[in-house]
This record gives sequence, structure tokens and C-alpha cells, in this order.
Amino acid sequence: MSCLNVPMVDLHRQYLHLKAEIDAAIHGVLDSTQFVLGPEVEAFEQEAAAYLGTRFAVSCASGTDALTLSLRAVDIGPGDEVITTPFTFVATAEAIRHVGAVPVFVDIDPDTFNLTAEGIQRALSPRTRAVIPVHLFGQPVDMEPLMRLAGARGLAVIEDCAQAFGAHVHGRRVGSFGTTGAFSFFPSKNLGAYGDGGLVATDDAALAERLRSLRNHGTAAPYTHTEVGFNSRLDAMQAAVLRVKLRHIERFNARRRAVADRYDAALAHLPVTRPARRTGHHVFHQYTILTERRDALREALREAGVASAVYYPVPLHRQPVFESFCRDVHLPNAEAVAERCLSLPIYPELAPETVDRICEVVAQAL
Repeated sequence: MSCLNVPMVDLHRQYLHLKAEIDAAIHGVLDSTQFVLGPEVEAFEQEAAAYLGTRFAVSCASGTDALTLSLRAVDIGPGDEVITTPFTFVATAEAIRHVGAVPVFVDIDPDTFNLTAEGIQRALSPRTRAVIPVHLFGQPVDMEPLMRLAGARGLAVIEDCAQAFGAHVHGRRVGSFGTTGAFSFFPSKNLGAYGDGGLVATDDAALAERLRSLRNHGTAAPYTHTEVGFNSRLDAMQAAVLRVKLRHIERFNARRRAVADRYDAALAHLPVTRPARRTGHHVFHQYTILTERRDALREALREAGVASAVYYPVPLHRQPVFESFCRDVHLPNAEAVAERCLSLPIYPELAPETVDRICEVVAQAL
């Protein structure tokens, strides 16, 4: 078999596909010379809110900031506990520490890799103030029982939607269930900017207003500051790119699902485990499998010219930065998945025949 050249994501091919639209949008911003916030950002926020099915969308500088701003806006701080998953990118728990709260890690469901309401309920304490469920790899968390639990206990729910733009459950898009929904527009995301960017979705008018203040140095009016805030504004260039890509997101996500279906069919007879698609409409930010021979498979893929990645090799409760909160914490499901998980290339432009050749490499290696 000839050597392939398959990256995890191919942003250049996507740019070439959208080049005329994106170039025109960027030149429009250059002509306007309005580079920070302004009408382009406002238009994107309105379009994003309409797509997500929320009353408001407040943009910011990154997905990490979207989480941190959300926690600040609902007054989470020192002494509070926030329940979340150990099997996610560090930003989820990092945001909790940024506001001085304590992350409480709950083991994941071994089939979906997501949190469940049952697991969250077992971890509740008198200090629990919020929950951050992560829609991991693009698969929605089962939100309805989680929201019932949160409502009964008076907990804020900050949905971490960084990997799941466009995913939905029971006809509602992720980010529209919780107190807020936090999104990342890192370039490799399903909806990706050409730099960092983030957004907070909410139905609460007062919360949206506070988020707008917090992202802009705690400003209530020009040069009037009511609290210590952040410099976390989305720039107009990123908003312009995102407005173009938002028009194509349904088609892009449909292509990701088609790639995932092709992987499913080709890998069905092999000794690999795929996460169950138990809830909602998965948008496949990552296509992840479990295998006992992960390292050997990674090497075989590398030799064949196929990228792969391990998301995530070390669960957060095992990270040195959180050691003081997690002494003697054992979360067997997250630990087992971390030892066996491997993500294969997936992006809308990935050709069916390339998927087939990747699967041939996997089959030969296993």
C-alpha cells in the first residue's frame, strides 16, 4: 500500500472550498476598519443565537473564556464546588480554578464517555453550586435528566459545547439547555475561526448583559466600570469568517456523520470498541475508538502516513495541576478509556476512498 498523507483535519482544503466567500468577508472588515466588536460581531451573535435556539449569544475571545465568564456571571467563586468530567481538555477544569472554585470529578459512562445524571447525583455535596457537562467529541450528554436534577438542587448548568456545535437532543441544540452554553471556535472545531474565539449562549437577559460587561473590563458604560472584568472580545475578522462558515455548518456536520458511518461499517468486524451513540445527534468533532493495541496501531498509521491522536491520555484527576483536589480519587472508567482511546482523522472534506484506505491500515495492524 502506498504511503498516504492524511492529517487529523485539513483546514487548507476547507479554505479553498470557501475562498471566495471568506476573502470577501475579510476584505469587508478591512474596508470597514472596525476590528474589535462592532456590527460584524453583533451580526454573528444574532445569527448564532438564532441557529442555537437561544435568546442571546455573547461572543468572547476563546472557549476557555466562555467557560470562565459563565462561571463568573453566575457568581461561582471560592468555597464553591463544580462537578465536571475528568475526561476532557484541561480548559473545562481550568475555568473552575480561575474563579477560585473546586473541581469535583465524576466518572464517565463507559459507553458514551459522557457524564450522567446518576453519577452527578452521587457527587453532590452542600458546597455544590454548578455542573459543567461536556458534550465530548460531538456527542450530546443526555440533558433532560441532568436538568431535572439541577433544577431540584438549584444548580447552575454550564454546558461545555466546545466540540459539539450543531449537535442536538430531542430537537434542541446543545447550549440551549443549561444556564449557559459555552462554545469554542478554535480553528479545528466543527465551526472554527482563523484564530481563537468563543461564545456564550443563554436565554437570560440579565445574564447576557453581565456577560457583555465582564468580557469588556466590567464596563457598564464607556469608562464606567462596575466590577473587575476581562479583556475577552471577539474581533471582527473572526466574526466575519464565522458568519461564512455558519452558513455551511449543517452540510459540514452531515459530511462528518457520513465519514463516521463509513468508519463504522468498515471497522465493525475488527476488535475495536466505538462509543455508543445513545443520545441525540452526534456531530463527530472526533471519531474515537478503543483498542487494546493502541500504540501498535498508532505506529502502523504513522508509517502509512495517517495522522492519529490520543484524546485524552491523562484524565484530569491524574494531572499534577489538580493533584491537591484529587488525592486517592480513582475513576476507573475514565482511566480505562484514557489507556485505550485513539482518534482517527475526520473532517468534512475527507474522501470516502481515503476512509477506506485508513480502515485497511487499521485492519492490517489489528
